Amino acid sequence: MIDVLIAEDMHLVRGAMVALLSLEEDIEVVGEVGRGDEVVEACLRHRPDVALVDIGLPGVDGISAAAELSRRLPGCRTVILTGLATPVALRRAMDAGARGFIVKDSPAGRLAECVRRVAAGEQVVDPELAVAALSARENPLTGREMDVLKVAAEGAPVDEIADRLYLSGGTVRNYLSRILSKIGARTRVEAIRIAKQDGWLWPDDASEIGLVRYRSRT
Repeated sequence: MIDVLIAEDMHLVRGAMVALLSLEEDIEVVGEVGRGDEVVEACLRHRPDVALVDIGLPGVDGISAAAELSRRLPGCRTVILTGLATPVALRRAMDAGARGFIVKDSPAGRLAECVRRVAAGEQVVDPELAVAALSARENPLTGREMDVLKVAAEGAPVDEIADRLYLSGGTVRNYLSRILSKIGARTRVEAIRIAKQDGWLWPDDASEIGLVRYRSRT
């Protein structure tokens, strides 16, 4: 029997997954939580074989929860659930120790199949998403340019960015000009939007993580 814990904040979605997996003779749902900061303690209590964890949980996002779970209970394998499959989210999930990555609108039978394969020690990722992750554009910005963009994304004007990063106003303007050129943006607002879409600026609010979209380029 494969013991599973489900971490999903939307009650209807969580209930549907519980009902779906309960139909499987070899799978038992042993726990449910609705917050990311409840995942690790619940898993330590129930000791599931697999934890199905939504990426955008309140409290602590699913990827952070997966990373902590991997450290504290390595015998529990994590599958990240998301409403939007993005290469950036996939890479972050794998870096956090997740063993699977599945989109919520996948066919019903795929969830149970994913649980079985992950429990057996396999790594399960949608093939098309894996290819997209490998071909996704790398972040062209330097660490200092990212520092400037992060503060700019908070709505700070040039003078405030300069004060917070101990730079001159002219240096900040030069950084912003290079950022626009590298990203291919016309304005600071557009640069911030592109950086968020491509996942270089990861949302601070856990509830927004599931909304990070991959901006395809043709």
